[in-house]
Amino acid sequence: MKRYLCLSLLAVLIMTSCEKTDENAKNDNNATGLIIDHNCIKLSSIPGEYLTQAKQALHIAYSHTSHGSQITSGMTGLVSFRGSLYSWNNGGAGGALDLHDYAITGDLGNPDRTSWASRTRSYLDANTDVNVVMWSWCGQVSNSTEADINTYLNLMDQLEKDFNKVRFVYMTGHLDGSGLTGNLHLRNEQIRSFCKSNNKILFDFADIESYNPDGVYFGNKRPNDACDYDSDNNGSLDSNWATEWQNSHRQGVDWYQCSSAHSQPLNANMKAYAAWWLWARIAGWDGK
Repeated sequence: MKRYLCLSLLAVLIMTSCEKTDENAKNDNNATGLIIDHNCIKLSSIPGEYLTQAKQALHIAYSHTSHGSQITSGMTGLVSFRGSLYSWNNGGAGGALDLHDYAITGDLGNPDRTSWASRTRSYLDANTDVNVVMWSWCGQVSNSTEADINTYLNLMDQLEKDFNKVRFVYMTGHLDGSGLTGNLHLRNEQIRSFCKSNNKILFDFADIESYNPDGVYFGNKRPNDACDYDSDNNGSLDSNWATEWQNSHRQGVDWYQCSSAHSQPLNANMKAYAAWWLWARIAGWDGK
């Protein structure tokens, strides 16, 4: 297995909505920018060859607490829903994707906002085969300042420079019901702007929570991480877009049951689809 095969395949620059925008590669770590959002949940669009390529080429370390587990819980349920093509485990046994879940204890704000970076360095020094690192927030973005987010972005950027054979995945914070004028949205926009301007890889956790699978937008209705939203703009989160969609579609056909911390199965379904879109893109798929 070639540890860094995926890097040689990365030749396109992706900026928004999973579409190609530029073909200029800057250096090992900034050769591509990827925004993984609600446009990246069409599982059937991902060519099988790139799913296989991801399983052969990628060695992923993912660190998170409860909210971040929605991705891997969804990925676990997806194996039962769609089969072994989507298998994963720590080590890649049996031809599965090599993904070390809970690779490092804590999340981007737990136990504090900076120690995750030094712990990442120690982990990478001890696990030299790892070529993808992804960290998740829990609820810390909601009460972060602009300076706090700049600290996060600068630490990630420095890790990329120091480990230039590793792909680092940035992430937005989960929705909290504070709406488009709330601090969470402002800080998520700060993260998005940085990633787009600097050709980073972003898994836009909050954007995926803002749309149902049909592309209906709920971001202007103060949605939270449970997929609750304010249907009539009276200040009360009185509806849930995920359960509404689940109830109008077929379980086991259009969506699947799985664990989804703090939320609904559909939320974890969509994040699992987006995760496989991410792995395929890093492995060389152009996203078309």
